[in-house]
Amino acid sequence: MSALLRRKTHQGGTLPTVEVTPHDAGWQYLAFRAYRLEPGESIAGETGEYETGIVVLGGSCSVAAGGQEFFEIGERPDVWAGRPPYVVVMPPGVAYQVKAESHAHIAVAGAKATDCKPHPVRLITPDEIHVEERGEGNTYRRVQHLLPPSAESARLQLVEVYTPAGNWSSFPPHKHDTEDPPREAYLEEIYYYQIKPEEGFALQRIYTDDQTLDEAVAAHSGDVVLVPRGYHPVAAMPGYDCYYLNAMAGPSKAWNFTVDPRYAWLMNWTKPQVTEVGGGD
Repeated sequence: MSALLRRKTHQGGTLPTVEVTPHDAGWQYLAFRAYRLEPGESIAGETGEYETGIVVLGGSCSVAAGGQEFFEIGERPDVWAGRPPYVVVMPPGVAYQVKAESHAHIAVAGAKATDCKPHPVRLITPDEIHVEERGEGNTYRRVQHLLPPSAESARLQLVEVYTPAGNWSSFPPHKHDTEDPPREAYLEEIYYYQIKPEEGFALQRIYTDDQTLDEAVAAHSGDVVLVPRGYHPVAAMPGYDCYYLNAMAGPSKAWNFTVDPRYAWLMNWTKPQVTEVGGGD
C-alpha cells in the first residue's frame, strides 16, 4: 500500500477511525483524526502545540473548550446533506471535550502554531461559511470554505469539496510545496474522503515535475490521502459522488499555488481573493 494512503482502521467509538501525525507523515505542521461516536460517547484532549479545528461532519455534539460550551451543535445528518458544518476553532494549550448527542461524525485537525499570535476559542456556524461553485462541465465541483486564509486563525486552513460522479477536482493539477511568496506557499495537506454509495472510490494522483514522486491511489470512504508535495488532482468514479475535507497548514497562512504548465490551458476558475496572514504574526 502507498505510504501516502491511510486506510480507515476503526469503524467507530472513542478511538480514531483514521489518524495522521506529523511524525507519521514525515512533515512539520499538520495533524488529523476522525471519529464516529455513538450517542453519549465522548472524547477529550488538549490542543498542545496545535491550533485545532473540530468539524461536526454529521450528527450533533456538545463541545466544551477553554471555558466555553457549545451545546448540541450540528444540523446535517451526514456530509451529503450539503449544508456547511459547524466548526469549533481553538488555540494551542486548550483542554476540550466533545460529547455526542446523536450518532456523530467528527474531524479534529491541527496545525502547529505555538509561534503564532493566539486567537480565542470560537464557534463558526454554517451561515458564516462561504460556498463557491468552481469549474464547469466535468471539472465542476462545490467548495465550502470552512477556515480560509482570511479567517481569524493562526495557521490552519479547512475546506470541504463535493465532486459529482465522473468529475475531476483539485484541477487543473496544482502544487503548493515551495515557500516563495506571493507566487506559492508551502502547505502540507490531507484529503479525508467520503464516497456515495460507500462501495465506490476516488482516484488521486500525486506527482512532481521530476517524477521522484509519482503515485496514484484509490481512496475509499473514511480514508486519508497525504499530499507532502507535488501536484494532486482527484477523479470521482462514474456513478459515485466524492466528498473530501481538506486540512492544510504551513509556515504562513496563504493559499498560493502553481498550476502544472502542461494543463494550465484547462484553468476555468478564478482563485478567490483572500487576505493572506503570516503564520508567525
